[in-house]
Order: sequence, then structure tokens, then C-alpha cells
Amino acid sequence: MEAGIAEQDAVGMAAGLAACGKKPWVASPACFLTTRSYEQTKVDCAYSRTNVKLLGISGGVSYGALGMSHHSAQDIAAMAAIPGMRVYLPSDEWQTEKLTRALMADDQCAYIRVGRNAVADVYTADDCPFEMDRATWLREGSDVAIIACGEMVRPALDAAEALAAEGIEATVIDMYCVKPLDVDAVVRAANGACAVVTVEEAAPTGGLGSMVAQVLGASCPRPLTCLSLPDAPVITGTSPEVFAHYGLDAAGIAKAARETLARA
Repeated sequence: MEAGIAEQDAVGMAAGLAACGKKPWVASPACFLTTRSYEQTKVDCAYSRTNVKLLGISGGVSYGALGMSHHSAQDIAAMAAIPGMRVYLPSDEWQTEKLTRALMADDQCAYIRVGRNAVADVYTADDCPFEMDRATWLREGSDVAIIACGEMVRPALDAAEALAAEGIEATVIDMYCVKPLDVDAVVRAANGACAVVTVEEAAPTGGLGSMVAQVLGASCPRPLTCLSLPDAPVITGTSPEVFAHYGLDAAGIAKAARETLARA
């Protein structure tokens, strides 16, 4: 469902429908859905345990030149901070389909962030392994572990392939389930590598990098670099331009992997 510029109403109505046994999905730009309706999300959905799925569209910086008012760099941290709210960032169309079917089959609330623009495939229709709330391993290597989510998975995989040409073997994990985080996958990846790099299209505080850092600090310390958008207004431009500027493309991820390995 969608209610225009009345996101609070949309979430409240969806919670009411869920209380009547329906399975509502609310779709709205991520920047507005996660801020304007934060109280309704916290109280009417998570606290009340209603089966509402919140679909944040045009997430991250995919609104491009519309600027900070339309960027949603803080949505992951904000939604993950709500007790009982799950947070998912699928990496391509095939994983999005698998995740959507899985969410339709359960009865818990969740936030799903997708972008606005077409992205390169990570998977194919015939090869898209998926297990609910379990990260997907795309490749394994003994030098560095790259843990990415959402649109950052494809450049992370491209970075690993570039590193392999230099003799650096990288594990790449698609952590589409940011909350609940697949802690076992993080620990396994860190234990099998000398260094860890996280990559996310989000602010640096409270997201994937912060969660992975907590796991590493408690269980398996490793040199860690958290690639993210800055803790500042993001520049305007197309997604590829923004990613390149902040080192969130394949070249930037590979560079961060080399530098992190040098500290190991």
C-alpha cells in the first residue's frame, strides 16, 4: 500500500490491516518511510508485533541529484535499532524475489531496502542460493574477507576478482540479512582470513560495519576497514559517481582490502 506524502498514515493503516489478518506491504521512498513514520514503525509494527513489511524504495543515494533530503543513508541504523524489526538489503533481482517469497510466508515485521536503478546481477535465475537469515558465500579466500550488502555486493565481487589477479584471495559474503546478522558467517570468514572489509551504502554508524566490528571485537579480532558513505551530507550525482567518489566501487574496495591486509 502507498499513501502519498502521509507515511505515518500508511504504516498505521498497514498495522491495522495486519491486526485483521492481512499481510500488508508499505512501499515508499526509504528516506521518508524510515523517518516520518518512525514512531508508527516502532510502536504499531515492532512493539505490537504486527505482520507489516516496510519496503523502502530508492534507498541509499539512488535519488542522485535530489540531494540529502532524498538520500537515505541513516535508514539501516535507525531501523536496526528498533527491537523486533528485521532489516534486509537484497543485492539483485533474483535474491529480491527469493527474499520476498520468504517474507510473505512468515508473520513478523521487516524493513527491506531496495534501490531505484537497475543493478548488475549477482545471481541468475538458475543459480541463486538462498537461506532465510543466512548470508550467502560467493567465494572463499584465505587473505581477506569482504562482507557487503545490497548494491555493494556486485562491486565487492568484482574487487575480489581483481585482487585474485594480483595473487590476493578474498572471501566475499553477501550479508543481505543485516538484522538478524549472520554472526556465524562473520566469525567463520574472519577466522579464515587475515583481515576484514565491510562495504555498505549507508552512514558509518550503526550499520553493517558497526555490527561486524562488534562481532570481531568479541570473538575474533582482525584488522578491519568499514567502507561506507561519510558522516556528512553526501555529494550529489549518479550512484556510480557517488560510489567512485567515496571508494565504494570495485577499485576502491580492492584498494581498501590491500591497505587492510598491510596492517595484518
